[in-house]
Amino acid sequence: MTSLPSGSDQGGSAERRVPLVCARCGVPAPAPHPATWACSVEDGTPRYFCAACSRDNLRAIEGRLDSNGW
Repeated sequence: MTSLPSGSDQGGSAERRVPLVCARCGVPAPAPHPATWACSVEDGTPRYFCAACSRDNLRAIEGRLDSNGW
């Protein structure tokens, strides 16, 4: 017999997702979250950027990559 994930057979509530908002311009991400958004971890905190802000700042984003990421 297969069990459901912990708590799911107990009538518990589903996991709530925090809506994503672009860290630069503040536009909310449509659901489901688009693959065109960029994620950057800065000081241990993930920051998300919409496609427009990612495109506009591509050189700055690429400039922070290690050379093995080129």
